Amino acid sequence: MAAALRSSLALTISSSLCSRAAPLICCGLPALAFPRRVEVNSCGGARDGGVKARAIGDRSYVRPFSLAASEKKKPRSTACAAASVEVGGLTLNRDEIVREDDPTNNVPDSVFTKIGLQLHNRENHPLGILKNEIYSYFDERFQGEFKKFDDLSPIVTVKANFDDVLVPADHVSRRMNDTYYVNSETVLRCHTSAHQAEKLREGNTHFLVTGDVYRRDAIDATHYPVFHQMEGFRVFTQDEWEAAGVDGTTLASKHLKETLEGLAERLFGKVEMRWVDTYFPFTDPSYELEIFYQDKWLEVLGCGVVEQEILNRNGRGGTVGWAFGLGLERLAMVLFAIPDIRLFWSDDPRWTTQFKAGQRTKFKSFSKYPPCYKDISFWISDKFSENNLCEVVRGIAGDLVEEVVLIDEFENKKKGLTSHCYRIAYRSMERSLTDEEINDLQGKVRDQVQSKLLVTLR
Repeated sequence: MAAALRSSLALTISSSLCSRAAPLICCGLPALAFPRRVEVNSCGGARDGGVKARAIGDRSYVRPFSLAASEKKKPRSTACAAASVEVGGLTLNRDEIVREDDPTNNVPDSVFTKIGLQLHNRENHPLGILKNEIYSYFDERFQGEFKKFDDLSPIVTVKANFDDVLVPADHVSRRMNDTYYVNSETVLRCHTSAHQAEKLREGNTHFLVTGDVYRRDAIDATHYPVFHQMEGFRVFTQDEWEAAGVDGTTLASKHLKETLEGLAERLFGKVEMRWVDTYFPFTDPSYELEIFYQDKWLEVLGCGVVEQEILNRNGRGGTVGWAFGLGLERLAMVLFAIPDIRLFWSDDPRWTTQFKAGQRTKFKSFSKYPPCYKDISFWISDKFSENNLCEVVRGIAGDLVEEVVLIDEFENKKKGLTSHCYRIAYRSMERSLTDEEINDLQGKVRDQVQSKLLVTLR
């Protein structure tokens, strides 16, 4: 089977990636299962992994259709990264996905180790519980018409991730500042929309795609470089809109809004809703659904009538379709009262034992540990990017970093220089951090910020 998959690849990748991971790359391939994941870390040992507010500055990327206290402990080394992960029965080596000397690659160890974990497929996890509740809604309303795909490879082609959903060639989301590139032709998918064309070409007309997606992003309570989305897609034939006595776009819009209003009611109960016109490259007209919940308006999802070009390119000319996308973390944080997106990745029993399949339980906080704040100031260059800063900090501190926020900006007009001061909040969800530990982390942050970002510390 592996040989057959390799022979069908339609992109050029490095020889090492071709030899092992090629079956994962081509988006036109059948779904690959992710039943189990094993990490072997470079410090020895293994672990069985089982089957993201506010951002500063211009964040105009392609939006998703849709987030013992007294004991002295040494800092947890981020060098102990997984040497390999098992995905779909294939062992994917670190050096195939993380290549620090390759200018076309920007995948860090902290992201590589998340590949294959598939939180959305854990039945006793908030994301799995939410996914299955949405599945149940579609099964009940449409009597099993919608096919479900939740184990597709997150490693996709640039074509599938951007071109196939009409993202302009010069769009900011294509930059390495926003997207994780394995090489110039391959990325970690930014959205589940990366599978639209693939599924249409396979002959699907009603489908849901759920999976982990990857974006370089800010550090705060609602943003994380790996999160989870669900994509919905439905195709209508000419016979259907003629039978309804309306044009295809009118039928698709009406059906889409009724479907998603029903879903919102299923999840949030009887709430006030409103539709907001917006823009997505792949739909026209495009909408966002908002609900009035807990005394404020909450964006639930994005959606719209699919651009005709997408249908025409993929064997569905003469039809009309709708699509929606939602972020599982965004909704789960509200429905389960989860205050920090890092918690979704916790293995702490005080977290994992709170949730049961089929039950929507409010999270009971167990973390009483205080944050520790450290500031860092430097003169920036024209190439400075806040996302790059966050990648450096996260690469060193991992999930011990809670927030990175710009607190001061100063311009020296005489010298033509601009200074930024960032405040980094360190806090563990599970234990108290020692002064020694924080100082060690901050020292490493200062060193790497200066060496990797080419800034001048103040």
